[in-house]
Amino acid sequence: MAKTPYLSGYRLMWIFVMFDLPVGTKKEMREATRFRQFLLDQGFEMSQFSVYARFCNGKDSFDSHLARIERNLPEKGDIHVLTFTDRQYEGIVRFSSQRRQKPRKNPDQLALF
Repeated sequence: MAKTPYLSGYRLMWIFVMFDLPVGTKKEMREATRFRQFLLDQGFEMSQFSVYARFCNGKDSFDSHLARIERNLPEKGDIHVLTFTDRQYEGIVRFSSQRRQKPRKNPDQLALF
């Protein structure tokens, strides 16, 4: 029986995409909507308005996602892409309505496969 490899929390990563896109014209609104829909189609989840997050299993996976994001950038606007290791993500402190929230549960390792 094959042994399941242990995946290190320092190798596993989270990708955060933060953006500020213009929506002053119908064309800009369509482009902003298209970019948000692209992120959702790529498996990102909205963390906050204009902040989307996705789990990936290492630098190679991150590089692939980054290349796809770069190919789908809107004409105008600012987009920032950040990465955190799984361990760093666990340390994020969240507040909602002035109350500290429980840390989000990271996906189980088997969920990756």
